[in-house]
Amino acid sequence: MAHIASHNPATVHAPAAGYCMGLELTQHRRLLFISGQVPERPDGTVPEGFEAQCEQAWRNVIEVLAAAGLGVEHLVKVTTFLTDRSQLVTNRTIRCAKLGEHQPALTVVVAETVDSKWLLEIEAIAAE
Repeated sequence: MAHIASHNPATVHAPAAGYCMGLELTQHRRLLFISGQVPERPDGTVPEGFEAQCEQAWRNVIEVLAAAGLGVEHLVKVTTFLTDRSQLVTNRTIRCAKLGEHQPALTVVVAETVDSKWLLEIEAIAAE
């Protein structure tokens, strides 16, 4: 199992919630790079509304982790691409619910998605 150490120095602003400023990874055996997960269900449909889409994108991330025999506790870096700043609070709430006490390194960017029906995309890196 990887040794993961969080670094939140007092000389840098404190993280808002659900992430750390730096994550040090040592003694890992495997790295899993998860491509950007869009909010599509297995049948190709896309849920209506941001909350449902955020839940689906996280469900997809968790399924990729599970396929590799890993869980959210193995996430070391998450990047979320939102399409609107108004999604920040809902995104944070859902992310924190999915991750529980685990706090990976995190970046959130407001950007345009490849398909306009997708309101977000989530990519991640996991380690064991």
